[in-house]
Order: sequence, then structure tokens, then C-alpha cells
Amino acid sequence: MKKNVSNVVVKPARASLSYSIIAADPAAHLFAVTLTVAEPAAVGQIVALPAWIPGSYMMREFARNIVQIRAESNGRKIALKKIDKHSWQAAPCDGPLTLHYQVYAWDLSVRAAHLDQTHGFFNGTSVFLRVVGQENAPHEVDIQRPQGDAYEGWRIATALPTLKAKRGAFGTYVAANYDELIDHPVEMGTFQLASFKAHGVPHEIAITGNVPNLDLPRLSADLKKICETQIAFFEPAGSKFAKRAPMQRYVFLTLAVGDGYGGLEHRASTALICARADLPVKGQPEMSDGYRTFLGLCSHEYFHTWNVKRIKPATFAPYDLQVENYTPLLWLFEGFTSYYDDLMLLRSGLIDQAAYFKLVEKTINGVLLGSGRHKQSVAESSFDAWVKYYRQDENSPNAIVSYYTKGSLVALALDLTIRAETKGRKSLDDVMRALWQKYGRDFYADNAQSGRGVTEAAVEALFDAVTGLKLKRFFDRYVRATDDLPLAKLLAPTGIVLNDRRKAGKPALGARTATSGNDCKLANVYEGGAAHRAGLSAGDVLVALDGIRVTNNLESVLARYRVGDSVAVHAFRRDELMTFSVKLLADTAPQLGFNAEEKPAAAVTMRAAWLAGRSGR
Repeated sequence: MKKNVSNVVVKPARASLSYSIIAADPAAHLFAVTLTVAEPAAVGQIVALPAWIPGSYMMREFARNIVQIRAESNGRKIALKKIDKHSWQAAPCDGPLTLHYQVYAWDLSVRAAHLDQTHGFFNGTSVFLRVVGQENAPHEVDIQRPQGDAYEGWRIATALPTLKAKRGAFGTYVAANYDELIDHPVEMGTFQLASFKAHGVPHEIAITGNVPNLDLPRLSADLKKICETQIAFFEPAGSKFAKRAPMQRYVFLTLAVGDGYGGLEHRASTALICARADLPVKGQPEMSDGYRTFLGLCSHEYFHTWNVKRIKPATFAPYDLQVENYTPLLWLFEGFTSYYDDLMLLRSGLIDQAAYFKLVEKTINGVLLGSGRHKQSVAESSFDAWVKYYRQDENSPNAIVSYYTKGSLVALALDLTIRAETKGRKSLDDVMRALWQKYGRDFYADNAQSGRGVTEAAVEALFDAVTGLKLKRFFDRYVRATDDLPLAKLLAPTGIVLNDRRKAGKPALGARTATSGNDCKLANVYEGGAAHRAGLSAGDVLVALDGIRVTNNLESVLARYRVGDSVAVHAFRRDELMTFSVKLLADTAPQLGFNAEEKPAAAVTMRAAWLAGRSGR
């Protein structure tokens, strides 16, 4: 059985590229990094730091965090010239070239690097300079313990293969190439750690942060169910690859804070941030909304192990980390992952049907709330992620659509369409497995480094080939154009009726508000709503309605009015008090809900097959 290159431990006699990294000054948030190039380019070696990190499609300019950098060779100073915003070129030298540099690490997110006296975390894209022309050479990195007695209890959590270190200890780690080196984030500190096996593959969970009474056994058991369900989804029983994972080890790196949420996928790990209140508590067996959300996040990032880390857009094979990599396919790679993340919670038995339906309802209502869905297709949203989705402003709901949320509804609609038109013989599950077999598993079995990548045309051709259907019209209308998905019609064969649960006659401003202290600020003003028509704008701070002070009581104040009433609104725009006459309109925020009927039997059977992931025949 051939192994995935990302999991093969390479042990060269001497690596041509070696790094060392140490938390040199945690109080100043500085990592010190040394890079030694055994055989630098004769014309002068160029090195560069990535400008973005895969999975987060925005230029982040990580080189801005390099505080100082110098070069030497055999003890002599070597001139180092900056040639663009993230690249340097060293003067020619005889013998090895060594660069010493410091990286400022104070980004408390999953994307970059963070360091203080409590822990250290980094993605390789933030700290490891790329040696241009030698990206495919073996890379070693010596991760060193910070100096001082306070750090004696620190240890390491990473999926990076070890070379001269015990797993979990400071020492030397190795990567087959630069792409692998930067695809294994590292956590260091005094985290809580648990482990389990999913279909024989070791998995670890490292929880950084103060989390009293954390129920690690429950978290391990629940993640095991998710992981085993997903492994079996892509490699079901009955084949020579049955229940085989694409990695030899996997690590969940989780930072628990007071309030936070986010995740970033990697080939054999994920970096997560969550609110500590979302993690399970000993002696409290109920499934809280926060814990369900956290499990959904874990499920999402784990599904990416297949969908985007191995099955990937052609433009990502390989990545060019210095410039934007445009693709119209994020609706598939992020949207479909968003569809399956919660569905896998249901299929693994962690949530029931009612809870799953509430999650789908929330997604549907969220997509329908913004008028941007009529102006931007999910294909365009995917392409424009670099300039629109990751740089949202107060007008975004009126201008863009999310390839995450609408992409998940595209997946739902395709799944239901395929099941209905093939009478249960095929489903979206079959398409995902075919994508894996053609563009993921088989390619990586040959120890390729970057993957082959799939094009938009190839995706659609595969849909038709697997299902036997002609789906071009679907893609034209719902992916490349801006039509709303006919979900009510598609859900009907499963016995689900979409009900409008809005309260008749409820007045609304047509805006989303945010409170800060006693201030009630308009965060978003929805196009066509009462606030928009009256001239109110995002950023305005509401002071009073008809002389009644507004703080966090806007809903109760509005409850005393009827649709069609005019109210005088006083608001501050910047430091100027302004008056608006607002004619209240009916609340148009969608509140669609599922009603699952128990007849006819064929509909119940089809619904059960969809939710369980099996044939409906």
C-alpha cells in the first residue's frame, strides 16, 4: 500500500535546508528564526515569505511581521537586499548561507502566529522563509524550548513528522518539501491533551487556554464519531481502501478564549479557536448550542482533509503563495464542506433530525436575508473572495453572497435533485466519492506533492457522468447566475414542507443593530427597508424613537407600533444629531422552518435515505 507523501517521514543524511525557531522573547511576542541554506544559488539566493495562507483567501502580507533580518556565511556578513514587499536576495557567497530574523507574533487567530508567556503558536507561512528554487528539497526545523524555568513544562503539539524529537517534545522535525513544512501548524505550551484512534489512525486534541472542568473524554468520544463517519464516507466498506484515512496521524489544535470562533484546515491537522464556554463540561451531558457549534466547526475542518487539501481547484496545484490564486470553485470546496459538516453530526449520531433541521433553516434564512444574492453568483463570490468576502463592510449584505452558505444550499439542492431524478440510485455522496477517487486518493497514492487539481468543466462533467443526468441548466441558473434555489419544491419529495414563521404585521426598521454600552448602532441597513428609505445609514447611532430613548430596547420600543406608522428617529451620524421620519414596514427577515410530515411512506423513506446517507430504493 502506497503512502501519502505528506505522511512519509523523510530522514535524509543531511537536509539541504534547515531552520531553527525559538520563542526568544515571549513578553515582546518575538520568535527568533535561523535558516541555513547549504548550497545557495550562485547568483545570490532569493528568499521570500508567503503573502497568504491556503484556506484563507486574502493577501495578509506576513512579511510585514519580520522585525529584523541579516545574513552571514562562514562568520562573514553577507549583504541582503530587499527586492519586493516579501522577498530578499543575498549577495553571492562561498559556502552555506545563514539568515537570522525575528518575527513579531501577536495575531490571535488561526491564520498567523501568536506568542506570549502562556503559549506559542505559528503557521509556517508566518515564520519560515521560502528558499526560491529549492522548494522541493527536504526541510528540517529544530523547534527549541524558550529559555527560563517558567517554560520547563511546555511541550509541542503538531502533525509535523519528527526526526530527532520524541512526539510532543521540543527537537527536530522534518518535511519532505516546503509545501509540507508550512502545512503543519505548531502549538507550544501547557495545553490539555487527549487522544483516540479513528479507524486505526491516531488522533490528538490539544486544548490551549484555561478551561475549568473540561470533559476531554466526552470531546474525544464525540470527535471519534465524526472522524470515523467521514473516513467511512470517502472510503466505505466493500473496497480495498475501506475505511482508510488519507493521513497517518491527525491533530486538532484548539485555542479556547473568552469569545472567539474560527478554523483553518491543514493536510493532517486543523487550527481552531473557540469560546471556552462552547467546550463540554464534566457532569453536564446535554448538547449545548455552543458545543454543537464547536463540533460543527471540527467537522467542517476535518472534511477539508479530503475536500480542498487533496481534492483541490486546478489553480491551487500547486499554490502560488505570493499572489492571488483565483478560482470560481470555492462554492464546491467551502460550500459543499459547509453542507456536509452538520450532516456528518447527524450521521454520526451526535445530533438528531430536529437539531439538524434547525441548522439548515438558519442557513436558508441567512442566505435569503441579503439582497446581494441577486447581484452576485456563488461562482463570482468564489472568484472575488480576495477582495470582497474577506474584506466585508457594512454594505456587504446588499452586495455579495457567501460561497459558504449559498454553496451549502447548492449542495443540498443538488443532493435532493440527484436523489429524486435517479429514484434514489445516486446522490451527491457518490459524486464526492468520485471526486476523491479521481482527483484525491489515486493521485496522492502516487506520492505527488501538489495534487492534480480539478477545473470547473471537469467538475460538471463528473456530475453528469456519475449521476447520468444533464445538470448544465442547474449550474447555469444557480451557480453561474443568481436565481434562488427552489428548495421548497426539492424538499417536497422528502415530505418536508417549508413554512413561513414570520409574525404577521410585525414592524421593523430593516436593519441589523449592534449595541455597545448603551449605544444602539445600525450595523447593516438592508436595501429597500424602512431605514434605507428614510435615509438612515450604517454607523448611525440611534438616540430615540418619538422621544423614547433607544439603547438595547429597540425591539420592545418598536412593538408599540404598527406597520405603516411613521416615527421620528433621532440619531447621531458621527458627532452630528440628525432627525429622520421613518415609515415602518413589515418585517421581511425570512423565518422559514421545516415541517417534516410522516406521509406518504415513500417520502419518509427518501428523507431517511438522504439523512442517513444511503440508497432510497
